Amino acid sequence: MIDPTAPGPDDSVWASWRARSPALTLAGVTRLTVVAAHPDDEVLGAGGLIATARALGMAVRVVVATDGEGSHPASPTWTPERLAARRVEESRCAAAELGVESPIRLGIADGRVAESEAEVAEQLSALLADQPAGSWCAATWRNDGHPDHEAVGRAAATATARLGVPLLEYPIWMWHWATPDHPRLAHLEPVSLRLTEHAQAAKARAIARFPSQIRPLSAAPEDAAILPEHILRRFTGPTETYFS
Repeated sequence: MIDPTAPGPDDSVWASWRARSPALTLAGVTRLTVVAAHPDDEVLGAGGLIATARALGMAVRVVVATDGEGSHPASPTWTPERLAARRVEESRCAAAELGVESPIRLGIADGRVAESEAEVAEQLSALLADQPAGSWCAATWRNDGHPDHEAVGRAAATATARLGVPLLEYPIWMWHWATPDHPRLAHLEPVSLRLTEHAQAAKARAIARFPSQIRPLSAAPEDAAILPEHILRRFTGPTETYFS
């Protein structure tokens, strides 16, 4: 698990890597399904894509595997049930900021998605099976460094391969532990989505809808923010990065 108190690599190491990435084009895309492991992944990694797609008139739906009850496992003030209810509501509010309906919940236990990977793949296959030509899917990257993110990425890869649906994968924790020369990135070709001011603003509003993650739950050390400012900076720039 990533330590949110650790600084991670300096943000500048990614600047030239992003600049060299070809632009992501959405020409021909008519529908988009965005799959996340936890409430907020969809906004951090693909909030700009969602806002851009909606501005282009695309139908967009969000699917979230877990309710995020494991974000503060040692909290002395919040039970997992209370935290799950809060995070589901936060995700619903964030979706409204991006112009989409409340996310579809798969009900998988937080921290145990790998154990249910086949089930997630089946559920995603069923959701994607009725999609017309021009439908795309975006999901957390299958090498992101968090087991739930990776399991969702693998499940999405399985489902989209079955159905011939193009897949984009978006990193979340990669920005915190990797550098552009990391072996996991050696054979990947990233693409960048340039965000309009409208998309950036919508994404910022959506991120702000997750106080349980961006602010401490209490003064207790176990309730520290999961997404302090130095981490949030990696998700609030003018571009988003995807692997295709």
